[in-house]
Amino acid sequence: MGRIVVISTGGTIASRWQGSGFAADAHGQEVMATAAVPEGITVEVVDLFSVNSPRLTTDHQLTLVRTVHEVLADPGVDGVVVTHGTDTLEESAFLVDLYHHDPRPVVFTGAQLPLDAEDGDGPRNLHDALLTAARARDLGVLVAFDGKVHAARGTVKTHTLDADAFADPSGARIADIGFGKVSVLRRPARPAPLPLPGMPEARPRVDMVMHHADGDPVLLEAAVAAGAQGVVLVATGAGNATPEVVAAVAEATARGVLVALTTRVHAGPVSQIYTHGGAVDLVAAGAVPTGTLRAGQARVAVLAAVLATTDPAERVRVLRHALGESVPAAPARV
Repeated sequence: MGRIVVISTGGTIASRWQGSGFAADAHGQEVMATAAVPEGITVEVVDLFSVNSPRLTTDHQLTLVRTVHEVLADPGVDGVVVTHGTDTLEESAFLVDLYHHDPRPVVFTGAQLPLDAEDGDGPRNLHDALLTAARARDLGVLVAFDGKVHAARGTVKTHTLDADAFADPSGARIADIGFGKVSVLRRPARPAPLPLPGMPEARPRVDMVMHHADGDPVLLEAAVAAGAQGVVLVATGAGNATPEVVAAVAEATARGVLVALTTRVHAGPVSQIYTHGGAVDLVAAGAVPTGTLRAGQARVAVLAAVLATTDPAERVRVLRHALGESVPAAPARV
């Protein structure tokens, strides 16, 4: 069935008791030793790093992107599995997906219970991810968890503790896993991959700010003052805030800061319905609505745009492309 490379990055699936709580400290071979390998699959392990995923940085994530590309440069590799902490799995998977140009799959998985748990979910999830990496093609980057396969785009962690921890709240899953089979239910729409970014000398700052009752522009303005090149506004409802926040967004975008607009609501798209500080006004002020992408993945799309270019208008174009919008190519510079 194939040769699969497992890239180990840490997370609960690699965590053990540290005396006061769990933390990632196991190597990839130890994680692999817990799982049954599907018949016909050979596995190679790359120990990239071993950290709890809330500690991941842009440097970690770009290193992962480049490692995936290096692994897939070998035509003898049939697929890639990434073991990852669940807290930021949705962000890393989407970032890898934005640059993924290969029909061979990259399958992210992890666990809700630690490495040594007698009833742990990691072994089954890893088995299923290996099976998916060997069987799936032309589906982009995937998340295999609790017998289900999800597209990276739109998939978020939906429960803090349950084994069934991932889903796209606004869309259907990609496939089911069972009885040694991967049953594909649909194929995700994906924009053309972005060119692979370089490793920046300084990590670009991209912040998230949430709106709420009594919300004001103080935190958004503080992010800009701190040097944020991009800001994700996590608004209420279908993408609404206040006139004061609109004014702060207009000032930020006038200064070349890339502002994306998402919502704190679980499912559904950002939509331009309301004025008096609503999405109608926020978009007019320069914010880019992110459709059904939620905060973490909206930030990843902004990060990809910031990494792509220093030109503010081009950053908007790259962001819209990453969001899956149909946008014309930028005019050639003379």
